[in-house]
Amino acid sequence: MDACERASQSASPRLSALQLRALTAVRGSPRINLTRLAEEVGAAAPATSRLCDRLEAAGLLRRSRADDDRREIVLTVTQSGREILETAADRRTKAVYEILKHLSPGQRQDLLHGLQAFADAADEAKPSYGM
Repeated sequence: MDACERASQSASPRLSALQLRALTAVRGSPRINLTRLAEEVGAAAPATSRLCDRLEAAGLLRRSRADDDRREIVLTVTQSGREILETAADRRTKAVYEILKHLSPGQRQDLLHGLQAFADAADEAKPSYGM
């Protein structure tokens, strides 16, 4: 388990990486429905539905009918869910900081250059991998 995952696991309630990814996807996509969430997290619709059941039971996610189409169910993150995501993000940031402070200034600069090169390559590759 890496430092970021350990930091996320220390949040209460304890959520899996998939649960955190689902909450993050819902928070980032207003009016997302179950089908779209399943695509976002890379899971089958029945598994995603069960995932939402657990998140809803924990008070972190809400399902409601869309205003413009009463047949469609939209997902939203509750205030408790947003607080969990903020706590997890804060803990991940602190975990990364703890690792970075063990690098010399030169190593941090090398890392920055490497990450920039990676970001540039990802931007160039976007058309080929469908993003």
